[in-house]
Amino acid sequence: MTRERLTLFDTTLRDGAQTTGVDFSLEDKRQIASLLDQLGIDYIEGGYPGANPQDTEFFSVRPKIKAKFAAFGMTKRAGRSAANDPGVAALLEAKADTITFVAKAWDYHVHVALGCTLDENVEGIAESIAYVRKAGREAILDCEHFFDGYKANPEFALRCAKAAYDNGARWVVLCDTNGGTLPHEVEAIVTEVAKVIPGDHLGIHAHDDTGQGVANSFAAVRAGVRHIQGTLNGLGERCGNANLVTIIPTLLLKPEYAERFETGVDLSKLAHLTKMSHTIDEFLNRSPNKHAPYVGASAFATKAGIHASAVLKDPRTYEHVTPESVGNRRKVLVSDQAGRSNILAELERLGVTVAKDDPRVNRLLDEVKEKEALGYAYEGADASFELLARRMLGEVPDYFDVERFRVVMERRHNANGDLVSVAEAVVKVAIDGETLISVAEGNGPVNALDLALRKDLGKYQRHIEDLELLDYRVRVFQGGTDAVTRVLIEFGDSEGTRWSTVGVSANIIDASFQALLDAINWKLMKARA
Repeated sequence: MTRERLTLFDTTLRDGAQTTGVDFSLEDKRQIASLLDQLGIDYIEGGYPGANPQDTEFFSVRPKIKAKFAAFGMTKRAGRSAANDPGVAALLEAKADTITFVAKAWDYHVHVALGCTLDENVEGIAESIAYVRKAGREAILDCEHFFDGYKANPEFALRCAKAAYDNGARWVVLCDTNGGTLPHEVEAIVTEVAKVIPGDHLGIHAHDDTGQGVANSFAAVRAGVRHIQGTLNGLGERCGNANLVTIIPTLLLKPEYAERFETGVDLSKLAHLTKMSHTIDEFLNRSPNKHAPYVGASAFATKAGIHASAVLKDPRTYEHVTPESVGNRRKVLVSDQAGRSNILAELERLGVTVAKDDPRVNRLLDEVKEKEALGYAYEGADASFELLARRMLGEVPDYFDVERFRVVMERRHNANGDLVSVAEAVVKVAIDGETLISVAEGNGPVNALDLALRKDLGKYQRHIEDLELLDYRVRVFQGGTDAVTRVLIEFGDSEGTRWSTVGVSANIIDASFQALLDAINWKLMKARA
């Protein structure tokens, strides 16, 4: 059976840039466009040329991509021709293959936002599409607020969509701009629209304000659309857009879609999806969503002991697809709910060889549960768990001994006369009978401790030169004035390796120091120092 072609349109660089706290640099845009192209996306929307200097510069030279490069903008204004509209002119000046126009498809918005007549709105769509087509460019129309518009005035909403199609638009995209339409409504409305405009010219652009952007996209596909718009990691204004990182593997791995449709993304490229998703978060200096479908660190994680036992016998018992298919991996977490199966699975993943009936497995399980009762959390601190396990097996040497440390906070005037707070840390360590004392100032007590501890570790110093503290999280485990504090620290090195450690104490500085020590010891262990 010949499969139908679904086209994928990414608007991360335009709609995704409207995410609160997201600010792409020009170089970010270029690199993300390259990543999307490598994945196999059909259309990459780069932004709004003419709206700001950065987007205008981005469109001054076409990126070296195989995907169609799309520029976004408004249809012509009422009262002037497309040939005399500066916005349309900016779009045609852009080095883009496709022009994506946006136009109101809700009569309420036409009156309130545009202040023109319904006929003028439809005329603007028709003339803008026709003008771009005559100039030799492909045209797409985003029918903004289409579903709300259809529910309010179906005749007008359809007129807008039909005007674009009749004048040569390659895709007429139905937008759930407010994100409040439900899947059954999307499916019913698209079914009606497909009676007027062929499905192979219809697209869906769903927002996620009810948490159903992905579901609405699939509802539209079932009803006939063959063009899906979305963003990486669901970026977008308010609650975000339909998440292509969730949509793509569903299209490729679920038989209902995989047997019926094909996309520009093949299974070999899908194996890089997790890495790409996390790379985007790195560009934005955000922590990846651990619970994201398919690509999250917890997407294939099992915590309960009875579940872990089943997963070890047959992963299909608790996995709907194989983690490797999307570049992820299976994790059997070590926690206070863990059983022997969890411990054995994690030891196997870490490359620790131990017999199933080894009594040390039970001792390790008891140790984990005792420590988690005190506030430790090993499910988020793989490195600390590995150190705990290997120490119990006698596989970790004592690299150095911290004899004492001290941290002092001082509020003082700097050389400019400004009042500042400065932390100073002193760390005294012993290595092979030699005592080393390091002093460092930092922005805070933990920063100062980190700098002092890593300032001079004698013969081990070369192994930790490239360490970088990436993330620092604090949680109060038990409330009150005698609260127990849990600190999780994530480190990385120049090879791209990342590892997490945990420390627990009633004193936040002590908890932090425990996590720092584990991080350095783990690095030395891996370096076979």
